[in-house]
Amino acid sequence: MPRLSATEPFIHPDCLLVDAHFGAWCEVGQGSRVLHSTFHDYAYCDRLSDIANTTVGKFANIAALTRIGPTDHPYANASLHHFLYRSTSYWDDAPDDADFLDHRRSRRTVIGPDTWLGHGAIVKPEVTIGAGAIIASGAVVTHDVAPYMIMAGIPATPLRARFAPAVAERMQALAWWDWDHARLRQALPDFRTLRAEAFLEKYEGA
Repeated sequence: MPRLSATEPFIHPDCLLVDAHFGAWCEVGQGSRVLHSTFHDYAYCDRLSDIANTTVGKFANIAALTRIGPTDHPYANASLHHFLYRSTSYWDDAPDDADFLDHRRSRRTVIGPDTWLGHGAIVKPEVTIGAGAIIASGAVVTHDVAPYMIMAGIPATPLRARFAPAVAERMQALAWWDWDHARLRQALPDFRTLRAEAFLEKYEGA
């Protein structure tokens, strides 16, 4: 495993990054594409992830072959094709459709902190995935996901909550993902050994 850094993301080979921004301790898996997106501290994606127009929360866990914020085509027009908006690729005298491309980038997907997106999951544009949620492998998420909910299927539907509502609310209030690096290290044994309620009881008000 690579040693991650507080100052530079660990970018594996063969990645394409365009207007991509990274916090501390981030990692981008081999062959991934990250476009017009931001990874907050500790977030990572595994190999061959394709992420566009997305804000990725702290400690987000994104598995291989995921697609987040896939861009759309102008399906109400006579044609769906790239030539409508990537016109400079086809004609010297035709500019790209800047308004359409700006609209695409405005349709932000938001991945909350400490989430887990399984292998091959797809999350559509303008979807928000709440803190601590899990998206099963191969799921297609078309609507917002509540915090700490486990989702599966096409389209994705709730399977069950990870925690009881009161525990989920307390975890969001604790917001351990905002702790500094030294405090995380100090609490590491408890992260490893304590169940969620015991962890809350120890650290609430601490």
